[in-house]
Amino acid sequence: MLAAQLVDAQVVLPGRAQVSLWWRHVPPLAPERLGVIGHFRAAPEADADDVRQVLESACAHLRKCGCTLALGPMDGNTWRSYRFVTWSGAQPRFALEPAQPEAWPQWWEAAGFAPHEEYYSALVEGLAAEDPRLAETWQRLRSLGVVIRDIDLGAFAQELEHIFAISEVAFRENVLYTPLPRDAFAGMYQGAAALIRPGLCLLALHQDQPVGFVFAIPDLEQARRGEAVDTLVVKTLAKLPGRAYAGLGKILLERCQRSAHALGLTRAIHALMHQKNPSRNLGGLAREIRRYTLFAKRLE
Repeated sequence: MLAAQLVDAQVVLPGRAQVSLWWRHVPPLAPERLGVIGHFRAAPEADADDVRQVLESACAHLRKCGCTLALGPMDGNTWRSYRFVTWSGAQPRFALEPAQPEAWPQWWEAAGFAPHEEYYSALVEGLAAEDPRLAETWQRLRSLGVVIRDIDLGAFAQELEHIFAISEVAFRENVLYTPLPRDAFAGMYQGAAALIRPGLCLLALHQDQPVGFVFAIPDLEQARRGEAVDTLVVKTLAKLPGRAYAGLGKILLERCQRSAHALGLTRAIHALMHQKNPSRNLGGLAREIRRYTLFAKRLE
């Protein structure tokens, strides 16, 4: 069972609001001793005062447990659901995006929480465009023996092993990264096979060893709204660090977006990126459409 599921405590205001707490197995954030608040729920009839009571009780509990900083909303770690939507443009909700009532982050701020980490999603138009500079980059990578292919749904368990091997290295320096056991990762993402479309989820290998991947899907929320699906959602893009693989991320992204264009899609959403994420430089003329916030409150 994942650490995120092993709740250390719960705080409940019956019929109004509730949260879960973690402090034993939480993301590292030196020099703080972190306490995490997640599984936040507020009933339709709840108000700011109800939420303040629950969050103050949660913070008091974490303080007694030795925590110096409370962070939320986060369901234990960043492998699980976390962040609030804190700004929305005209673009409606897209596939794999978190959502919550607009008042929730305002209630957290009223309870003394302040923004700690900021994230965003951006929209890119014109998926057929090619960057001529990448031809030389691809020639260099191909001369090293790098190949790029579709994720093989017929061997999806093995493909998840490859993706895990890249993720645990590529994301290691990310803010609030928490190591995840290999079997837990496989359990979380086994169901993703049903979302994969040819050409949109790609794996890069160097001498048969995984070195990069991109995971993207059509925006299924458009279909649920009865709209024509014209948008690609780029959820995850990763490569191993090092000069040898410089430019690989751009090549994976361009190939994915060109495949999406061939399928009739005309736009791409680069989803849920940290404000300091290097991926924000990969999207060309990207327009920000959403912001997300992870909040914190000092407990000392």
